[in-house]
Amino acid sequence: MRPPYGGCEDDAVSVGDESVARYDEAGRVIGSARRADVRAHGLWHASGVVLVRSVDGGSVYLHRRSPDKDVFPGTYDCWAGGVVAAGEDPADCARRELGEELGIHGVTPVFLYTLTFDEPPVRCHNHAYEVRWDGPIAHQPEEIVDGRWIPLGELRSMAEDPASPFIPDGRAGILEWFRRYC
Repeated sequence: MRPPYGGCEDDAVSVGDESVARYDEAGRVIGSARRADVRAHGLWHASGVVLVRSVDGGSVYLHRRSPDKDVFPGTYDCWAGGVVAAGEDPADCARRELGEELGIHGVTPVFLYTLTFDEPPVRCHNHAYEVRWDGPIAHQPEEIVDGRWIPLGELRSMAEDPASPFIPDGRAGILEWFRRYC
């Protein structure tokens, strides 16, 4: 079985040809579609996203997205994550993306909430998780160009500033996290 993302170079599926889970507006799985079609037609889908906090809870890992990303290139994000593949559970997606994007393995993300983001063409149910981590971070160079630990207060200020170059759905997600947990 071919992995939904990546794999051997000879077997690689182009990003646009990936089969992703299709969701309806209410958050129910209704089938699958090519990633390129989801993007081109603003179709509902889902993602698994993970907030990486320091073990003491005082900092979050913030990264800058690659300028080559298909959505919101070059913006900052505090969530490691990606689109749920066809047949994949959001929790499995979150674990997979955490490993792929930041090289974090051997932890179990804790579910926080699902936040719906509806700003066409992006229409997504973001399944948010959290982990505590003080180990090494290894960026996936195709996805992330740099990153750093940021104190919670600085992250809140950045997220609350509409002029900051923060990914829109990540901004909505972290503001919801602050509303619920701080």
